[in-house]
Amino acid sequence: MSKIDPDHVSGHAASPDALEVHSDGRVHAHISSLRLYVSIFFALIFFTLLTVAVSDVHLGRMNLVVAVAIASTKATLVVLFFMHLRYDSKFNSMILVVAVLFIGIFFAYTMNDTERRGEIDLDQGVMYSPATGLAAPGGMPQAPASSEAPASSAAPVREKP
Repeated sequence: MSKIDPDHVSGHAASPDALEVHSDGRVHAHISSLRLYVSIFFALIFFTLLTVAVSDVHLGRMNLVVAVAIASTKATLVVLFFMHLRYDSKFNSMILVVAVLFIGIFFAYTMNDTERRGEIDLDQGVMYSPATGLAAPGGMPQAPASSEAPASSAAPVREKP
C-alpha cells in the first residue's frame, strides 16, 4: 500500500521542498479539495454553454478560432486538474506541450493545403477562378481543334445571326 502525503491533502504543499519530484518509486497521491473539483466542473459547464452560444453567432473565419480557443481551454482544465498534470513532473508537461505543438504544425500544413485548393496555379492547370467562376488566364494550353493554325493571331470575330 502507498501512503498519502499529508502535506498534499489540501491540494497545496506545506513547504516548497514538498513540490520536488519524488523518485523513490512510491505513488504520491495529490488529493485536491472538493471545492476545486466543483469549481472546475462549473468552469467546464460554462465553457460548454459558451461553445453552444457562440455556434449560433456568425463570426466568419473567426468561428474556427473561437471554437478551438474554447476547446483548448477546456482541454487544459481537464489535463491539469483531472489528469493531475499540474502536480506531475515537468518532463511529462514538456512531452504534452511538444505533442500539441506538433499537432498544431500538422493542422497548419493541412489547413494551408485545403485553403489554397482551386486557386489559379499554372503548374496544376486550373482553368477557372474559384472566386469569380470565370475562366482564368494561364493553365494548361488547349490543343487546337483543327490541325491547321489560324491565319492571324487576332481573336476570331463572331458574326451576328
